[in-house]
Amino acid sequence: MKMHIGGQWVDKSEKIEVLHPFDGSVIDTIPRGDAADVELALATAERGAKVMASMTGYERYEILHKAAHLMEERNEDLARTITLEEGKIIGEGRIEASRAVEIIALSAEEAKRLGGEVVPLDGAPGAAGKFGFTVRVPCGVIVGISPFNFPLHLVCHKIGPALAAGNAIILKPATDTPLSALKLVEIFLEAGTPPEALQCLTGSGGVIGDALCADPR
Repeated sequence: MKMHIGGQWVDKSEKIEVLHPFDGSVIDTIPRGDAADVELALATAERGAKVMASMTGYERYEILHKAAHLMEERNEDLARTITLEEGKIIGEGRIEASRAVEIIALSAEEAKRLGGEVVPLDGAPGAAGKFGFTVRVPCGVIVGISPFNFPLHLVCHKIGPALAAGNAIILKPATDTPLSALKLVEIFLEAGTPPEALQCLTGSGGVIGDALCADPR
């Protein structure tokens, strides 16, 4: 599979093999991303963050709601992908895929509920009838680095809330189990997520993960 950076699917000459944990057979390959790919992803995500921040809560809800629907339709494919790359029995893969749908559906609803708070100020002299308020604003660019043991479930815990709150997100799935995350990205793009707002980098955690975490953006 290819990784998604710069608003498009990208392949590279240097690959990493994704192996079946049971017999060591090659399931697929992924590109080995590097520092230049990290820079491209971050620069693109900065643009995507502006697009997401300009969307209404309902528009973000629509994307997440459609993504949850598409995930439900493709539950079996996602479950089998989890089983192949992570080694769970298919029954557990199906449970994880179903739980992932629930996370995205919940995130969709929360996109419509995010708001600030009204605070009475009349606890101070001369402040009768006055109040203050808080407003929630997107953080901007979110980085989500996920482990191998729940390759779809834990990615959804990152991508769902990030997009619901109007942020762009860069995903870095575990090198051993990246395929579920890449299929999830395909679904979110099909659901209408702006391509610049969703990046998925594959490769060494020591190279990509460290570079992402060290960048102030």
